[in-house]
Amino acid sequence: MKILIIEDDHNVASYVAKGMKEAGHVSDTADNGKDGLFLASTEKYDAIIVDRMLPELDGLTIIKTLRGAGNPVPVLILSAMGDVDDRVKGLRSGGDDYLVKPFAFAELLARIEILGRRSTVLTSQHTETRLIAVDLELDLLTRKVHRNGQSIELQTREFNLLEYLLKYKGQVVTRTMLLEAVWDYHFDSQTNLIDVHISRLRKKIHDQEGNIIKTVRGAGYIIEDSL
Repeated sequence: MKILIIEDDHNVASYVAKGMKEAGHVSDTADNGKDGLFLASTEKYDAIIVDRMLPELDGLTIIKTLRGAGNPVPVLILSAMGDVDDRVKGLRSGGDDYLVKPFAFAELLARIEILGRRSTVLTSQHTETRLIAVDLELDLLTRKVHRNGQSIELQTREFNLLEYLLKYKGQVVTRTMLLEAVWDYHFDSQTNLIDVHISRLRKKIHDQEGNIIKTVRGAGYIIEDSL
């Protein structure tokens, strides 16, 4: 699994990241709420571990923001605030689990892996064969694309690029994510490969309603359900 750890205590963050690596998982870390929310919003994670008390932006605000944007990523709250009211507030804010510090890493790992498996099962149960945004429709079975009722011919790479953007509709997709998913490049290339293909794709799916693929400056691209 790929896990995001948002924790301002360097010792705790390092301890958890090291344990996750030894368990075979990949993790990113952020030591403040602002950077944590940015990563959670722009990268794809299987689960997030977040402290409640963080610099710049608190953990519950991060969770509420993600849920408000329709991001269903499982979130485990890791906090020294362990009263019943604190735990209830955390869960009601959109958290999926709550673990009180000090904690045993074995328990944290078990809880995170359970959340990850649960998320995978729910995703597989709701696999869609059609991806839709505004008047644009992509059919995964027939591999046909239509916008406003008009058929659009796409090359294989263009289709895969549009499919990935639509699967993460409403979320910012970074160039790195596109390189890894569509081109299978596992590095941050400085090439303009992404920009060239996005430009071609835009020209093909553009109509009088306007461009549906929006550029998020300094971050990546996003497809939303409104123009």
